[in-house]
Formats: sequence, structure tokens, C-alpha cells
Amino acid sequence: MLADSSIFANREVLSPHYTPQKLLYREREINNIEKALAPSLKGNRGRNLFVYGKTGTGKTSCLKYVIEEVKGIPNTRARISYVNCRIYNSRFRVLNKIIGDHIPTYARRGYGAVDLYEKLTTWIEEDNKILVVVLDEVDLVKDLDDLIYTLTRINSDIKAGGVTIIGISNKVSFKEELDPRSLSTLYETELVFAPYYATEIYAILKDRVGAGFKKDVVDDDAIHYIAAAAAKEGGDARFSLKVLTRAGEIAEERGHQRVTVKEAEDALKISENEIVYDVIATLPEHQKIVLYAVAMLTQSGGSYKKLTDGVDTYLFSGEVYHRYKSISEGIHKDAKSERWYRKYLSELEMQGLIVSYESGKGIRGHTKLIKLLYPTKKMCDVLEKEIFGGGEEKTPAPEDAKAEV
Repeated sequence: MLADSSIFANREVLSPHYTPQKLLYREREINNIEKALAPSLKGNRGRNLFVYGKTGTGKTSCLKYVIEEVKGIPNTRARISYVNCRIYNSRFRVLNKIIGDHIPTYARRGYGAVDLYEKLTTWIEEDNKILVVVLDEVDLVKDLDDLIYTLTRINSDIKAGGVTIIGISNKVSFKEELDPRSLSTLYETELVFAPYYATEIYAILKDRVGAGFKKDVVDDDAIHYIAAAAAKEGGDARFSLKVLTRAGEIAEERGHQRVTVKEAEDALKISENEIVYDVIATLPEHQKIVLYAVAMLTQSGGSYKKLTDGVDTYLFSGEVYHRYKSISEGIHKDAKSERWYRKYLSELEMQGLIVSYESGKGIRGHTKLIKLLYPTKKMCDVLEKEIFGGGEEKTPAPEDAKAEV
């Protein structure tokens, strides 16, 4: 197991977290990010930027690429904090992460949100710093309204320096859930990352293959096959790297000296299932609850057995909504309105987790039928762990004061 691989040369470059020296087909997006950051680098308050795009379109890689460039600029007053909101998913945690990046000794003392806010404003004013906060997967912050309001309010409370926010999200619609008070303070520019085409994914994979695999190990047909499959899945370069890496692992396990289309086909089947459960983890809380309602009703057959043809189970949209409300109440969450529920269904369908049909006028009037697209038991197990697994998170004592910031 510890012997040198006959397939891989450097697996690190195949990781979705690896940032190459040159990001292919993202020159325009990088240039736009640099333009948005330019005022901050000159010591002026920049305009907030929100970056959107599906998973695997290069959003995070481009931001990290620009951040590394900024670090090499001498005598700039800009200070950058990159925050992964999947981990730092509350206002307190984000503020603590920012303080930890720049004043680490203070962050360890267990202060509350108000203390962190005051320390942050003082630190910015000391020498007119411009703090650039990059919030990756910003839509996963539980109290996003409070966070946005807090960060934008700093600019009103200080006499010199400022804060610029860069938010990254897979969902263009996430801002619709923000309070109008938070929205009014943002004054943001938007940048949308389009999915990659098959030819672009092929070039990206070819570049990674050259550094990540031994010479002439991966067949060109296998790269074309993976690129086409990834383009069909929505232009997800991250997914293509996952399939490529798994194909190499399969070849190695089988004792083969080459990665062929056969290994690529087998890797695609495995990765398609794995990626679905990765997608579930990225869903906002209420979308997870709606999907769980669909999975539970599919498992039990729902109330309307006549819509089960022996293979697939079709659920009435209204029945799913009632189950969603019931689950929400059971975990002490306020269920969203039917309007939001319909948006959640559209998002889940866009992610390829469910499919919906208009029933026509033959069944209980005109209604929508919903079908789950993945194995029910596995889906229930994953969602139960996501929704109930961690238990209620305890908030650090200093934050309990909940003072308005």
C-alpha cells in the first residue's frame, strides 16, 4: 500500500481544493473580481460583491487565486479574511474567525459578539484599514440577516477605514430571504459564473492529468468521456475531477497500467451516487426538511396508493407540504409559506433530487405530483443525520446576552 503508485504522480493537483497557477477559462471573472477589490487595495471602501454559480464552476478557486495575488501586494491597507460558512455558520462564529485571523490572542478569550464587534471597529480605525470579508457559501449562515447588518453597520460606525463584503453562493435567489433592512445596506455588484462547456472541462482535465498522473497513463478517450458526462451534469468541473480521480483508483485496484473509458464509466456510476449525498449536505435547512418529507412519504407510500405503479411512488404536492410543516413543528422550526415551499421544490428539482409533473385535471383537480429520484432509505438516513444528527448546537455563553449590534 505504501509503494509508489503506477498510476498517480501527484494526487494533490486532482483535489477540488487545489488552486492551479493558471485558472483556465476564468480570466474575465478573475478580472472582474480584481476590479471590485481595486478600491479596497487603494485604501478606499469598495463596493460589495456577490458571486453566484453552480457547484464546480470555479467560484471559490477564483477568489482564492485573487486572495493569493493580493497577499503579494506591498503596502496595501487591505486585510482579507476568507470564511468558510459551512464551518463558521453564525454571526458570532464569523466575527470570531475574522478576529482570529487578525488579532488571534483576543479571539481566544471567550468574548461575546458585541465585544468582538467593538474590537473589530477599533482595529480597523487604528490605521484606516480596509477589511475584505470573503464569505464562501454565505447562504449557510443561520442568522445571515444579523451578520450582513453587523458587517455593513461597521462602515457607519467608524470614521476611517471600512469593510467590503464578498459573498459566494450556489443560489442566486438566496438574497430574497434577507430582511429588506439588510438588503438596503448591501449596495452590491453581482458576478455570475456560467457552467463549463465540455471542451472547457476537457482542457481543465487534460491540464490536471499532465501533473497528476504518470505520463501516458490516461487515455484521451477517457478524458473526453468524463468531460462530456460532467457537462451533462451542469458543467461541474469539481465533479469531473472526482470521476477522474476515482477512475485512476479503479485502474490501480485492478492492477491495470492505464485508465481507459471502462474505468471512466465505472467511476462515473460510483461518483454520481456520491455526489448526490454531497449535494444534500449543501442544501439550506428548509430544503432539507422538504426533501426529507418527500423521502418519508415515498418510503411509506403516501396516503394515495393509487399513485404507486409498483415501481415509482408519486406524491401530491399538498401532502408533501403538510408533512414538511409537521416535521418543522416537531423540531421547533417555523415552516415557510407555500410560496417559499414551491421555490424549494424548484431548487430541489434543479439539483436533480426530485422530479415533478403537473397532474392535469383528472386527479383531485389540477395539482403537482412529485417523485424522488434516489434510493429512499439512503436518502432518509442521510437527511436524518443532517437534520437531527448533531442535536441542538449550544451557543457560547458570552453570546447569550443577545445585545443588538
